[in-house]
Amino acid sequence: MAETISMPKLGFDMAEGLLVRWVKQVGENINKGDILAEIETDKATVEVESSASGVVLQLIVDQGTMVPVNAPIAIVGAAGEKVDAPAASAPKAETPKAEAAPQTQPTTAPVAQAVSSASSGPVKASPLAKKVAKDNNVNLANVQGTGPGGRVVRKDVEAALSSGSTSSAQRSAVTAVSSPVIVSHDDKVVPTTKLRQAIGRRLVESKTTIPHFYVTREFKMEALMDTRKQVNSFVADNEKISVNDFILKAVALSLRQFPNLNATLKGNEIIQFGHVNVGVAVTVPGGLMTVVVKDTDQKTLRQISGEVKAMAARARDGKVKPEDVDGSTFSTSNLGMYDVEEFIAIVNPPEAAILAISSAREVPVIENGQVKAGWRMKATISVDHRVSDGAEAAQFMQALASFLENPIRMLV
Repeated sequence: MAETISMPKLGFDMAEGLLVRWVKQVGENINKGDILAEIETDKATVEVESSASGVVLQLIVDQGTMVPVNAPIAIVGAAGEKVDAPAASAPKAETPKAEAAPQTQPTTAPVAQAVSSASSGPVKASPLAKKVAKDNNVNLANVQGTGPGGRVVRKDVEAALSSGSTSSAQRSAVTAVSSPVIVSHDDKVVPTTKLRQAIGRRLVESKTTIPHFYVTREFKMEALMDTRKQVNSFVADNEKISVNDFILKAVALSLRQFPNLNATLKGNEIIQFGHVNVGVAVTVPGGLMTVVVKDTDQKTLRQISGEVKAMAARARDGKVKPEDVDGSTFSTSNLGMYDVEEFIAIVNPPEAAILAISSAREVPVIENGQVKAGWRMKATISVDHRVSDGAEAAQFMQALASFLENPIRMLV
């Protein structure tokens, strides 16, 4: 019996999708799970899989057509089977051709704790190194960093000073050569993308309808950094575990203790989700996209790491699957790679909370009355005050600390 394939709904706020390209044509054989078409949503370009096996009997809509969610787009059945095409909703007039064409494949950078190896941009240095460099008029661009990811630490600056490799004359010459020439330009008008428009609508709705409150905590990260180093010594280079992988696991385990934060508000009821599906915000040209690790609390660190890498790769190729971006129950946003000390995030409706994760940094700390170097990381949880309150959010952050500061608990 013939089966109708409909426009899938990807996310609670999706109302329509642009059918970019038919991968299969009428008369071609197709198996359940094969790619039938590519559609473009506010979030990404997505491959639509066939839910039936057989022959493509009819393509109901044309390429370049905007199709409402759940509207029929194709019919799959037995060869020679006669079918009456279901009435398709009247397609909306398409916007200019530039929007009808597939978007350039995005380059996705997972919001993770990895440190960029690019040589351009600001020099990554610890706060103490920056102070010593400033006091001694040292250009950090001339200092070789020995910290994690090439980060310049205090001893690097002191070593450069003692070796005389950053003389005043050299610094002046370098500064003179590298000083940018400021050139005025005409104003440039940049049209907003569908993704940026969708982000704008969602976040305006979130900030104007959800009463946010915020709780920030600083976490001791020495044990986690050491554990990560040990774990990665036993795995292949393409399977290395990131700091963000540990954080996702810790978040999921903490949410099991606080189901009220793994929830949504519906009318006068709070629905606590049975699954813990942690969303991971990733950057794409023109905006953000959230990929989702399903049942994060039940997966190992290697599974979490592998899934995030795979979804990021699909996003890079513009081939995300519907399940990659749908079903999150709690979101995270990590700006760790940008050397960020602290920030807050906006709740991603219909979820009740989101965690903003900053950089793990080596900073001066006081322990037992002594000043020493220590690894610290700040994170801020933003919560819908209609669902929870400050005390519960603070307790969640305490639970999160118990995992991050004792990472062995995530391995047993």
